[in-house]
Amino acid sequence: MPATIEPQVTEELAAAHGLKPDEYQRLLALTGRAPTFTELGIFSAMWNEHCSYKSSKIHLRKLPTKAPWVIQGPGENAGVIDIGDGLACVFKMESHNHPSFIEPFQGAATGVGGILRDVFTMGARPVACLNLLRFGAPDHPRTRHLVGGVVAGIGAYGNSFGVPTVGGSVNFDAGYDGNILVNAMAVGIAKKDEIFYAKAKGIGNKIVYLGSKTGRDGIHGATMASAAFEADAEAKRPAVQVGDPFTEKLLLEACLELMQTGAVIAIQDMGAAGLTCSAIEMGAKGDLGIELDLDCVPCREMGMSAYEMLLSESQERMLMVLDPAKEKEAEAIFRKWGLDYAVVGTTTGTLRFVVKHRAMVKADLPIKELGDAAPVYDRPHCSLPKMPPLDAASVPTRLPHAHALLRLLASPDLCSKRWVYEQYDHLILGNTVQPPGGDAAVIRIGEGPKGLALTADVTQRYCKADPFEGGKQAVAEAWRNLTAVGAMPRAITDNLNFGNPEKPEIMGEVIGCIEGIAEACRALDFPAVSGNVSLYNETSGAGIPPTPAIGGVGVVEDVSRAASLAFKQPGEQIVLIGETGGYLGQSLYAREICGIGESAPPRVDLAAERRNGDFVRSLIEQQKVTAVHDISDGGLAVALAEMALAGGIGASIAIPEDLPEHGFLFGEDQARYLLTAPPGQADEIHSSAGAAGVSSQFIGTTGGDSLTLGRTPAILLVDLACGHEDWLPRFMAGANP
Repeated sequence: MPATIEPQVTEELAAAHGLKPDEYQRLLALTGRAPTFTELGIFSAMWNEHCSYKSSKIHLRKLPTKAPWVIQGPGENAGVIDIGDGLACVFKMESHNHPSFIEPFQGAATGVGGILRDVFTMGARPVACLNLLRFGAPDHPRTRHLVGGVVAGIGAYGNSFGVPTVGGSVNFDAGYDGNILVNAMAVGIAKKDEIFYAKAKGIGNKIVYLGSKTGRDGIHGATMASAAFEADAEAKRPAVQVGDPFTEKLLLEACLELMQTGAVIAIQDMGAAGLTCSAIEMGAKGDLGIELDLDCVPCREMGMSAYEMLLSESQERMLMVLDPAKEKEAEAIFRKWGLDYAVVGTTTGTLRFVVKHRAMVKADLPIKELGDAAPVYDRPHCSLPKMPPLDAASVPTRLPHAHALLRLLASPDLCSKRWVYEQYDHLILGNTVQPPGGDAAVIRIGEGPKGLALTADVTQRYCKADPFEGGKQAVAEAWRNLTAVGAMPRAITDNLNFGNPEKPEIMGEVIGCIEGIAEACRALDFPAVSGNVSLYNETSGAGIPPTPAIGGVGVVEDVSRAASLAFKQPGEQIVLIGETGGYLGQSLYAREICGIGESAPPRVDLAAERRNGDFVRSLIEQQKVTAVHDISDGGLAVALAEMALAGGIGASIAIPEDLPEHGFLFGEDQARYLLTAPPGQADEIHSSAGAAGVSSQFIGTTGGDSLTLGRTPAILLVDLACGHEDWLPRFMAGANP
């Protein structure tokens, strides 16, 4: 076949590949010559925002990443923590935002596939998935289509692959009208002394391509994910990958079987930037060169160029460095599973990345500089003026409390997300102890009794109003969610979603959120061990709200003792843990009921978070409480309603006279929990709380078929459930939002 004629590289062509003029000059200085077209593609892939973290790297260093239980922090395919008994938990969260906006089903599906590969590349068997989804306003013409496609894609891939999707978060906001967020998280279990890494070793070892064939899907996917959308987002559809969960399942089993043979020296999945990024990262981490022969790459399309093969993001592919003595054994395993196996290169001592195709050298570049010499920016940044606090006494009571509660529970953000999570198989593998719908999911590890608690969430309206305080709150919320089921929080993964970092106000949001996250992680001994940064989430100049998603992992020593939020029986005492000041700033009550958006979010007292959480966890461990729920969006009244609806049991509470009633019921003060305890136990809990320096008060009793909030007329649970459960199914069925 005749050689492909490549275009001559110019500064204009480099700009079309996402390289700024100064970056192109940096490239020329490194190479000492004009790059080939293939080399330009390589630089474009390695120096884009998605792969190089060039706008966030200097700030990510502020995050605490170490603890005695951390085995592997950021820098590998996924983070790894020691969970005892010789086992490790491997987990990470990644974004597939741009692809999911363009093609929601495949974008979301391949997001799940990619994050699963990050986990089993490390030698772990995936045991759970979670996701964080953010969609535009319900009345936007594309929202319903995007919700349907994304949820179907997540369900189709996870269900077919055979991993339970056990938790997550779904919100709607006009700020995502032109750029939705699809963040996928995967969790796996491995033996702590059998973790596999991407660092290549040994000169002259074979580099082996494994999995599916390479096609033209997903070319420049990482570059596309590193640029803002304009009105022609549809034109980027060819950059979206196409997934096959059944092939990925075969790839999982083949990789895990091969790992048991001792044949694997290094392994890297082909994710963003495909063969280019995986090969370069393996070589650079091992201080080795890499030589690839693209004639050996299995392709499913005829006539693919070197440029296309290197940048393709076709799914379900791996790259390995194998022990030469075990190559035949490795090949036999992959042939048995019906997967492509091909030797495509070797490790060298040259520290060069050399690519050959059709007997021609298509690229010859310094391998370390492709990553290490990528531009790193300390971008200009500024902070927007702080919003004023919102005193509850100054907020008028627009509706009777019962009506306000009914409206909140039927709002897009607080309505039941059952329509979403019932499309996911959350019971497959048989280890799901607590499914979606609670504070955190709980899964059993093997035969138990130990388990993991998992959560993913962020309150973007807090981050928009005050990035630093919002970043703190996102971590504190994850910590509370894990605590509320009785887990010891151990570590987080993050997915930092922001707009264009070249705008100082957006860069200010990035820095503020990271610094808030870092402070909370330090205060709570809750290190960040993996993550992803997704920037340029904007369309036609309009950026998304700052959305630093936090995925949290905790350890439950005995899953039979894990707490849930459902009321268990009538006549139990309801106890409020934590200081309640009735703060309404940035609350859903202020926004949905009063139409007030411009206010400061609640302050996060990290010492109180830790003190109160440790106390609640001790009560769960001692089995002194029967139900636990953290108080967050919507305040105490919404938390109480969620507990009542989950258990099918009503409650009656008193409202203290020293606070505005709507502030007490709907304020979103932090570091708080609602507990239930058997009759007569509230006094003992109150006494123990006082000794621990924790605020507590008995506020009511469970029972009946309605909620009574102080002097407010009783609200039947059936009425609460109607609006709460109906909004999302009606919306997806075509009813007006």
